[in-house]
Amino acid sequence: MRLVRHALIVPTVALLAWQALAGVSSAEIVFFTSGRSLNVKAHRPEGDRLVLTLRSGGEITCDAVLVERIGPDEVAYPEPDAAPDLAPLEPVPFAETIDLAATREGVDPRLVRAVIRVESAYQPAARSKKGAMGLMQLMPDTARRYAVANPFDPVANIDAGVKHLKMLLGRFDGLALALAAYNAGEAAVERFRGVPPYPETQNYVRQVLKLLGPAGAAVR
Repeated sequence: MRLVRHALIVPTVALLAWQALAGVSSAEIVFFTSGRSLNVKAHRPEGDRLVLTLRSGGEITCDAVLVERIGPDEVAYPEPDAAPDLAPLEPVPFAETIDLAATREGVDPRLVRAVIRVESAYQPAARSKKGAMGLMQLMPDTARRYAVANPFDPVANIDAGVKHLKMLLGRFDGLALALAAYNAGEAAVERFRGVPPYPETQNYVRQVLKLLGPAGAAVR
């Protein structure tokens, strides 16, 4: 499975060159000054930055100075199939908090529910042997990344967990890789260039995808 490369965010200069590129195509290749490139669905300028819409869903923002040029991608990418009709969301503990956080971050609440179910079975005081905490089993580093003072507070825990999921969905190409990174860490997924060969991680990905069922194809 292919990893999505992502831009580093550093200071900017060449905005005017990109203002003329406001028209977008169905597929583009962004060439960065670092020598890397990224296939995207579209781009748009916002102030002195460029917002890149990822083909796998989500967006990343980088300063215009990081981009050398943007050209059309001549490879045809079929549009995904229409999302299946999904059953109404089932009532679960902390449903309102989950739905508010998911809506705010643009993450499917079904995914959040599935992750919480596998991570903690909706137990806000859950703590793993490795130190993961709360409903979404935030590791200490993850809690610090999202400025969570009390990882066992359901609202703060869910808010940070959803933000982390959103970041991973934008960074990696595909739901399975994002879930693997949530469980095993981003570095492990990058090192193995796919779902790491850890039984725990592989089982985790399978469990979440099984809970999602047909909805998994539509989750972003």
